[in-house]
Amino acid sequence: MSHPDHAGGGAADVAADRPPLPPRPVSIRLPGVLLGIGLGGFLDGILLHQLLQWHHMLSSSGRDRLGLDVYDPATVPGLQMNTVWDGIFHTTTWLCTLAGLGILYARVSRERRAVWGSRVLWGWVLFGWGLFNLVEGTVNHHLLGIHHVRSGPNELAWDLGFLALGAALMSIGWGMTRRARPAL
Repeated sequence: MSHPDHAGGGAADVAADRPPLPPRPVSIRLPGVLLGIGLGGFLDGILLHQLLQWHHMLSSSGRDRLGLDVYDPATVPGLQMNTVWDGIFHTTTWLCTLAGLGILYARVSRERRAVWGSRVLWGWVLFGWGLFNLVEGTVNHHLLGIHHVRSGPNELAWDLGFLALGAALMSIGWGMTRRARPAL
């Protein structure tokens, strides 16, 4: 009696007669989403925290849902504490960006230029940016209340607009990935 791994008509012989399967396409979804989270967070931190100075990570402390002490960014001690938490936020977004780049580099060994120019990658980046807005906006603005997009009059409208932008970015990104040719 012949063993299937030996000559004699086993399963290995049938498989040897078939042409090899084409390589599986490499997924760039995870690195694209991580890049979007990281880059979206950087844009938020640079534009809203630093340039426009609309808020910092703890700028609504004292009226938050955690019972934090007041860290008013208009005072030196408050600004110091907010700067530390802004730094933690930026470190997290930097790590997401590095992880996205590292995973993308590990998964894509050929045709890197085609990947960087692909609608698939940039669709996932937009999706990740929108995901960042939805998660960060829901958690920090609404659930914890530690800061808002722009405190004061129309605070809720600014926060809801941030969520709407996130949903729009996710929809646009998703659409881009569905209509694009595979990157590899």
